[in-house]
Amino acid sequence: MSELGDSRPESTGPPGTPGSGRAVENAVLIVEDQPELLRALRINLRARQYDVLTARTGREALALAASQPPDAVILDLGLPDIDGTEVIVELRRWSKAPIIVLSGRTSPGDKIGALDVGADDYVTKPFAMAELLARLRAALRRDEGNADPGGPRQAMIGHWLVDLSTHRVTRAAGPATVPTTGPSPADPGSPPRPGSGGGGSDLEPGETLRLTPTEWRILELLLPRPGQLVGSAQILTGVWGPGFRQRTNYLRFHMARLRRKLEDNPARPRHLLTEPGMGYRYQP
Repeated sequence: MSELGDSRPESTGPPGTPGSGRAVENAVLIVEDQPELLRALRINLRARQYDVLTARTGREALALAASQPPDAVILDLGLPDIDGTEVIVELRRWSKAPIIVLSGRTSPGDKIGALDVGADDYVTKPFAMAELLARLRAALRRDEGNADPGGPRQAMIGHWLVDLSTHRVTRAAGPATVPTTGPSPADPGSPPRPGSGGGGSDLEPGETLRLTPTEWRILELLLPRPGQLVGSAQILTGVWGPGFRQRTNYLRFHMARLRRKLEDNPARPRHLLTEPGMGYRYQP
């Protein structure tokens, strides 16, 4: 298993996986200002038939991503021009691509901050190349799984029309019939500071409500499966990554926020339901 700075490719995988010699269409943008590490990452990814784009500054990365949209991004936070979290924020304005942070910053605050603004995963330096590649494969699989879940793309929660296709929440005048088409992005994060809700407010019809990237990511998993139980571990993995399967407090925090914002009576929710010990359910 190669470590940080080792530019030798890992052993190839089984047929049909990156590294098997078969063409893979995934393009990965590496944003890293350390030449040796950039070279090691490029060699290992190209050995697995990924298309590799590279940038050494945040602004170069944003320009490159706009002209050649990647399928995934591996991003250092300590860039020479702008902080990597700013790159995440800008990318999340228009890109659905999974973002894996690769950083020497190890404090919980740095990790939570990056996840909360839209990163999908966080790997600290020094790292094992095999682990990073496994996380990249997992992120790409999650992205494919979210591309078209086949369920409704709009839903009514209380008096709010939630549109997963446009990421808009609009106050409705009354009960509405909602269509069932359209793709949608998803964004990750971690618990922010508690905020106030909006479910029972006196907003006028047509007014909009803001949700955080994390709240959208949770709704992306619940709303396309009306009436179905979605396990807590599945939501935690889909939103925060495989290392967060036991962080049920994260999920309780954000579900409480969603109920305060969307439900008419957050204390007695009708649509965002808890199945104790199992998970959550969206009930139309």
